[in-house]
Amino acid sequence: MVRQAGPARARPLWVVCALGLLAGSMIAGLLDGAADISPWQVVLQMADWLPFVHVDSGLAPVEQGLLFELRLPRVLVAAVVGGLLAMAGAGYQGVFRNPLADPYLLGAAAGAGLATTAAIVLLPSVSGSIPVAAFIGAVGGVFLAYTLGSTAGRAGGTATLVLAGVAVTSFLTAIQTFIQQFKVEELQRVYSWILGDVGGGWDQFWLVLPYAAVSSVLLLLHGRMLDVLSVGDEEAGSLGVRAARVRLTVLLAASLATAAAVAVSGLIGFVGIVIPHVVRRLAGGSYRVVLPLSMIGGAAFLVLGDLVARTVIAPAELPIGVVTMFVGAPFFVAVLRVTRRAAT
Repeated sequence: MVRQAGPARARPLWVVCALGLLAGSMIAGLLDGAADISPWQVVLQMADWLPFVHVDSGLAPVEQGLLFELRLPRVLVAAVVGGLLAMAGAGYQGVFRNPLADPYLLGAAAGAGLATTAAIVLLPSVSGSIPVAAFIGAVGGVFLAYTLGSTAGRAGGTATLVLAGVAVTSFLTAIQTFIQQFKVEELQRVYSWILGDVGGGWDQFWLVLPYAAVSSVLLLLHGRMLDVLSVGDEEAGSLGVRAARVRLTVLLAASLATAAAVAVSGLIGFVGIVIPHVVRRLAGGSYRVVLPLSMIGGAAFLVLGDLVARTVIAPAELPIGVVTMFVGAPFFVAVLRVTRRAAT
């Protein structure tokens, strides 16, 4: 009885802490940047945007435009993309029962990247082609990785699927590079997109929002079912849970989340493995906890990562994908070592 009550009491605390971290990171993202704007003036200007509140911030029109048209949408896009990637990673890990599963490592991001590159290069005039292409590519990449990993059976241990994902990612990246050669003039645009960018403004935010809403709701609603699947398909079936249907739904929702994130921000790696793993370590392994906390934690992580990207070498900017790789690559090695130690 004590063990069951403990997590129930701790859950609201972790949610409050995660929301506090997200709020703090978003405030920091609005207050800091390459342009020198007084934090107090930023606070006053944000208050002036509230309904029925009229405050003179003292900001010039140019500074107001910088805050509202550049910083605010950038912070919101980073939050949405980070939340999507972290939730997708948690969803993939629940479906495949593998703590190393990740949109970037499972071929989902590479598939979405290949399809998006093809849409940019081959279908530049087709409106709305990028989100659709990214979703098809994400599903196709995961399907190839899962099929390849399944052929090896269980002999390879928990890393088999990840190795298959790495192979599929390399293959799809090679095709992506080949497609880029059709239009050399698009290389700069594609290259900037590959390294990650959340500075596309309000258009980027409104583009990703509906896909984010659908995929997030689907994943959050399946948290309890992923917990049931973790005990095995036979036990889940005895409880009335259709394992195949749950896996397919979660897989499609996670792929939609990955595709939406990739379509607007490019290839940003390691968010989907770092955040869910940290959440499990801190708040337990139940997906009813892991999924929402991963969404909030991923949002805060990417907002802070973007803040680092645009301030560390200001007035120039680092691609945000570089920042996440600096953090995620060592973390992935540590997770891999822990997983191998547990397997032996």
